[in-house]
Amino acid sequence: MTLRYLAVTIIIATCTLSFGQNDPVIMSINDKEITKSEFLQIYLKNNSDPKYDKVSLDEYMELFKRFKLKVAEAEALKYDTIPKLKNELAGYRKQLALPYLIDSIQNKSLIAQAYERTKTERRASHILITLKKDASPEDTLSAYNRLIEMKNRIEGGEDFAMVASGSRGSDDPSAASNGGDLGFFNAFQMLYPFEEAAYTTAVGEISDPVRTKYGYHIVKVTDKRLARGTIETAHIMVATGSKATEQKIIDAETKISEIYALLEKGENFEEMVIKFSDDPSSNKKDGKLPTFGTGTTTRMVPAFEDAAFSLKNDGDYSKPIRTDYGYHIVKRISWENVLPFNEMEKELESKVAKDVRSKTTQNSFVEKLKKEYNFKLKKSGLAWFKDNLDSTFFKGKFDFNQYKLDQEVFSMDGKKFTQKEFADHLIFQYRAYARKSLSEAIDLSYQDWVKKAILEYEESKLPSKFPAYKALITEYHDGILLYEIMSDIVWNKAMRDTSGLENYFESNKKKYTWGKRVDADIYECYAESDAKKAYEMLKNDTITSELVVEEINGKSELKIRHRKGKFEIDKTSYLKNVNLEEGLNSPFKVDNKYFVLNVNEILEPGQKKFSESKGAATSDYQSYLEEEWLKKLSKKHVIKVYTEELYSIGQ
Repeated sequence: MTLRYLAVTIIIATCTLSFGQNDPVIMSINDKEITKSEFLQIYLKNNSDPKYDKVSLDEYMELFKRFKLKVAEAEALKYDTIPKLKNELAGYRKQLALPYLIDSIQNKSLIAQAYERTKTERRASHILITLKKDASPEDTLSAYNRLIEMKNRIEGGEDFAMVASGSRGSDDPSAASNGGDLGFFNAFQMLYPFEEAAYTTAVGEISDPVRTKYGYHIVKVTDKRLARGTIETAHIMVATGSKATEQKIIDAETKISEIYALLEKGENFEEMVIKFSDDPSSNKKDGKLPTFGTGTTTRMVPAFEDAAFSLKNDGDYSKPIRTDYGYHIVKRISWENVLPFNEMEKELESKVAKDVRSKTTQNSFVEKLKKEYNFKLKKSGLAWFKDNLDSTFFKGKFDFNQYKLDQEVFSMDGKKFTQKEFADHLIFQYRAYARKSLSEAIDLSYQDWVKKAILEYEESKLPSKFPAYKALITEYHDGILLYEIMSDIVWNKAMRDTSGLENYFESNKKKYTWGKRVDADIYECYAESDAKKAYEMLKNDTITSELVVEEINGKSELKIRHRKGKFEIDKTSYLKNVNLEEGLNSPFKVDNKYFVLNVNEILEPGQKKFSESKGAATSDYQSYLEEEWLKKLSKKHVIKVYTEELYSIGQ
């Protein structure tokens, strides 16, 4: 999800609101009407605990007016005609339409299939030959034959991993280290064609080449097991990285072993996370990680998953384990077995609808639409192509422009589809059927064209058929325009306008001041004895901070930590309410830690330089630009709010 949708809190979900024929106008901007249902849908999406009293509705209406003013200005400036934004919205429209362009009856069988697959896991290895989406028939055939050759070698006795990682083997770069092994997975954790191959190939067997958006794969299924359920974990990580030196790995192993020993002595796991974990994505959240396992799209490396699922009880933690990222201690927070179908059905239905597998039901859906829209083929219009096309078509050189192509090929819902439209489709198809006869190529292209035309026609009807779809399209439209115009008028302008930013800073200097600070060396210890030892050592002015840390830590990595710099007292939790003096200060205890400070200077409150407050000043300048801009917009665009209808919400 891009930043633009964070900016307007657009949630991809549907909210069923029914006003029947009575959907009164609640607001208008430049005579463009916004109905009660549209406003309420957005209000509910942005308020987890909605209130319908006058004050709450007025507050949200003010936010809504600001939002709509910006969108109206973007439309006035023709942002909705910018090709990049038009293409982006078209892409989202296609994604959002997908759940509406499927055979709902056949989709139920896909949901049932997905549930059965969530109950088991497959382990598979693969070899990938990458292909561009628009690869030529020659490149496609070459990739296919290359995979068949490797499959024959493996079935002839060669080792799969050696073939995958060898010369002219797999194009998946990870194959060099894992021999193509992808570990265990289940439904929705791989692309659907790959998943289909893995679940329909017997253990020990190799699939025929299968095509995904990345290229061609052969898949060897190496194992299967019952699904292990869904698990939530936390971890403490000591990072090494894939290029760590031998000494760094030794130090990391020492540190994780010490942390484990402290846990075994009764130390609190969450406190150990705060003190020692190197994972920035989780060390401020008690070490918690995204839920993974059955039915989720999140996967962890095999060593981590095995350690997590081997824990028997909530609250249990593992011995240290090693992955490519470093060393971990894994704690089980909660575990849940595969839920019954009736409890997963709605979730699976949503996943299937958004997944490429739903496209497999489109053929039957198209047949239903043909009946609904009274589809009629005019054979004479189609026959023209078989009578007139020649071998130049397969070279992309057939000149359709020399013919008057205005005959009807088919019609539906009172709309005619002509030879010219089919010719436009054929122009881009000459490579796809290069190995077919001319008659076959025309028939297959015709089937593709009809399916595409019918689905596009149905997609054009979706806003009138489904209010929820129309609302989502409006949200995406407004979100894209809002993000782009805010970037131009506010966010980027504040960063580019250096003189304006500096002038703003000069006019508002009083906002950017330092509180009382200390310029100090800070030594943080976890034992009082270590803090006292550091204090005694630091009495000798010739002792360096490096020597203090080395002496106290010894072979440990946990006993003492040193930091140097300027620290704002009121914003540094362990410095508040501590009487500090210049020079070496006696050890003091805060939150089960011990601190020794060698204060070089106590700095009284004072003015920040521009360079020291540029980040905060930029943010404030953006807010200033936005408010000034909104004042102009409120004079340019006319907004009317119909308060009687607004206050009737919730009644």
